Amino acid sequence: MAHAAPPARTAAHVPVTTAGTPVTAYRPPDVFDRRAHTVARVAGSVALGLVYGYWAAANRRSGGPITGWNVFFGLVCAVVFAALCIGLLRVAPRLGRVAHALLWAVFTGIALGFLYSQTGHSVLRSSGVSLAVGVVVFLFDYYRYYTPDYPRQRAG
Repeated sequence: MAHAAPPARTAAHVPVTTAGTPVTAYRPPDVFDRRAHTVARVAGSVALGLVYGYWAAANRRSGGPITGWNVFFGLVCAVVFAALCIGLLRVAPRLGRVAHALLWAVFTGIALGFLYSQTGHSVLRSSGVSLAVGVVVFLFDYYRYYTPDYPRQRAG
């Protein structure tokens, strides 16, 4: 009868230093180099931006015909969303945990509130949806960044 082999112990527990004291924590192995991660961040942000732009343009036209202005609106939304997302991916990790969570919550709330406003609902209702989404994202991120297993940012 065949038995399963024990799991490999390759880089499962790498010492992580926090505040000058070594702490053993799980860190997944780094398969790709820094350049591959940078390209993936940019490509992922551009892909999300294109989806966001298409979604905003589709909400704005409300099932009507596709026009040149509608396509232009979608492209502008895609470029702005991707640029903000790339900027947040560069700036947010340098902030403290609460500011990091707050920045992503504000970005997510405003982005989804804007999409909701393109459907023709009132500003008050769009603001309420934006605020509700922002609060939920803040609570999720706050918990995520304060969890002990979350890998801390590298200094430098």
